Amino acid sequence: MIIDKNHLSKLADMAFIRQLMKEPLLEKAEETSLTLAWKNHHDEEALHQLIKSFSRLVVSMALRFRFYGLPLTDLIQEGVVGLLYAAERFDPTREVRFSTYAKWWIRATIQDYVLRNWSIVRTGSTTAQKQLFFNLKRLKNQLLDFSSSSTLDKEGRESIAHTLHVNLRDVEEMEKRLSLQDLSLNTYIHNDTTQIWQEFLEDERPGADTTIENADDALWRHHWLHIAMEQLNEREQFVIYARRLQDDPQTLEELGRSLSISKERVRQIEARALHKMRHVLITHIHDIRDVF
Repeated sequence: MIIDKNHLSKLADMAFIRQLMKEPLLEKAEETSLTLAWKNHHDEEALHQLIKSFSRLVVSMALRFRFYGLPLTDLIQEGVVGLLYAAERFDPTREVRFSTYAKWWIRATIQDYVLRNWSIVRTGSTTAQKQLFFNLKRLKNQLLDFSSSSTLDKEGRESIAHTLHVNLRDVEEMEKRLSLQDLSLNTYIHNDTTQIWQEFLEDERPGADTTIENADDALWRHHWLHIAMEQLNEREQFVIYARRLQDDPQTLEELGRSLSISKERVRQIEARALHKMRHVLITHIHDIRDVF
């Protein structure tokens, strides 16, 4: 008999969910006692009991996000993380049930997980984008319920923008984004089973011959520069190095202070040094553009 691993995985997930849903609910007095024990004494057994008892709340929230193509067990695990955040920050002295407080943390962590994993391209970073991501499909289905069209017209987009208090442009961009899916580079091109998209990617890096040629040119430039610099006196070498051969070149005024001369004198030294170097290079090389 052939065993379908996906089917077994789904059965295991359902068994896990059913087990979570069997955990008994807490009375208000029990809930307060456990949250106080964790808050004041870091009683791990109390925290464990809180997590177990409110796991059904996590499952209920995770089921709302099951249509985004992500494993339900992963959504539940993220919801449990939100439950832990809630337990850490909950104030038992306030007249608020832990479940009321926890559901907001559970929702927030699951939503963040969906946004990070629904696509390799970040989908929503602003508040408006997040609102659209989680509500656009529902509102779109309501507007198209009695329409034969599968896309919104301008009036429909404006209606959604007004409902969610976002810009019309944000609605248009999110609708376009949600209509597309990530495509693997290993996917076959249309019905062709011999070619994949990856084979048509252009490598923009230089080839081996270009790399070797560039390295050889760099060596020659260094060689000719060394010869040209040898024709300069010590002060001229200092000025050329400071003005031309550093990532952060010094100004004429800075060099003037270093050498105790005026900046105009520095400019004259630089010009004379460049003239000497150019003369040396022209003497040895037919086309100076081959070097610089």
